[in-house]
Amino acid sequence: MPVIETPVQYTDETRHLATQLPDIGKPRIVIVGGGFAGIQLVKNLQMRDVQVVMLDRHNYHTFQPLLYQVATAGLEPDSIAGPLRKIFDDEENFFFRMASVDSIDAEENMVNTNIGPIHYDYLVIATGTKTNYFGNKSIEELAFPLKQVPQALNLRSHFLQNFERAVTSDNEEEIDRLTNFVIVGGGPTGVELAGALGELKAHVLPRDYPELDFDAHMHIHLVEGLERLLPTMSEKAGSRAQKDLEERFKVSVKLKTMVQDFDGYQVKLSNGEIIHTETLIWAAGVSGIILPGLEKAKTERSRYVVDQFNRIVGYDNVFAVGDVASMASKEFPGGHPQVATVAMQQGELLGKNISRHLKGKSMKTFRYLDKGYMATIGRNRAVADLPGKIRFGGFIAWIIWMFVHLMYLVSFRQKLITLGNWIWNYFTYDRGTRLIIRPFDYRSAINRKWDNLKKEKAQEDVQATHNEKPKESVSQEGKMQN
Repeated sequence: MPVIETPVQYTDETRHLATQLPDIGKPRIVIVGGGFAGIQLVKNLQMRDVQVVMLDRHNYHTFQPLLYQVATAGLEPDSIAGPLRKIFDDEENFFFRMASVDSIDAEENMVNTNIGPIHYDYLVIATGTKTNYFGNKSIEELAFPLKQVPQALNLRSHFLQNFERAVTSDNEEEIDRLTNFVIVGGGPTGVELAGALGELKAHVLPRDYPELDFDAHMHIHLVEGLERLLPTMSEKAGSRAQKDLEERFKVSVKLKTMVQDFDGYQVKLSNGEIIHTETLIWAAGVSGIILPGLEKAKTERSRYVVDQFNRIVGYDNVFAVGDVASMASKEFPGGHPQVATVAMQQGELLGKNISRHLKGKSMKTFRYLDKGYMATIGRNRAVADLPGKIRFGGFIAWIIWMFVHLMYLVSFRQKLITLGNWIWNYFTYDRGTRLIIRPFDYRSAINRKWDNLKKEKAQEDVQATHNEKPKESVSQEGKMQN
């Protein structure tokens, strides 16, 4: 018998799709999304009374606030991502399925997925957000988002490969294009990413690439459409962040400026400036992930409108939590901010509320406990806005920022690895994960994406021409009759 046999080729028609979920005679709660809200929800349910089925397209939870450190070679993915099955491996009534949701049939209490339909008694939508490009197709195709671990790894491989190419180039314009960075969005992600790249330029990359003149190359541009950085924080925090970025890390901060276009080689700004770069990082906004179905649901700015119990208005047994939920209140008339603390608190309360509801008890309304906002700018630099209008920055804020982020990591192993990496990086001025493990062919990806854009444009032109022809025909006919 040969060692290698002809493999069986399965198609959607021949493959048997089955979720293989047992009926244990308990109410089934289906949770779509394994983010902060979904995890806290499960942790606060009385699991002996229910069956929980969690669905996610990835088999791990991602600690998104530290994705930028994976992208800039500060941490490895396993420092911020943990297997969802491992988190709840002691819960016998917990079931995880790696799947994507195609639609929801609320009349039949059914979630239709790519692995088959799943019945629910209670449905919780905790899908989170996706990157919002505000309708700019070329930027959507060509820029780097930073919402998932694979995207962070693509960005890390891309910029390291660019520096490897830069040291073999004798063309100054090409070197600029390879080593320049444009970050769009002056919120916490954009500020923290700009600071991390500034640290790389100041302490790490000159030792790795002594052939390059870093005074002449690697310019970091942070573009924000509003009049200051960190618009969700205090004006003092925004001003301090801008000062630290500009003076300490030589970041070029461009306020009240928009990105108009990007072709993979240069960025065109609203002020007329052209920046030569192959790296445009988009951190300018997010929108909630709305699932097909739930026709009675009302949405606002890509978020489900929910009541004070996180129940989607129009449904009795369908809930939404976290970034995808819009709950109006006196303090937050447009809905709560899309941050991890809101998602965790909503998930925690909903878990307790569902358990209370199953016992015939009344549910409690959600009240957000604002714990403040923080952003790190780099080594020994951070800003913090705490309740009671307490505003401060510098080394103390940086220490608190690190402590808070360590505590929110889901496992002790992640806390230990991350702390070890941070201590090493701090005392050695080094980043130990500058490895191109999975090369990213940006230029081929750019060409494929441009081909897709051209095809879409051609289809739109054909459709527009088709729509105009009847009008022209009627017009000509009217002239003949006259």
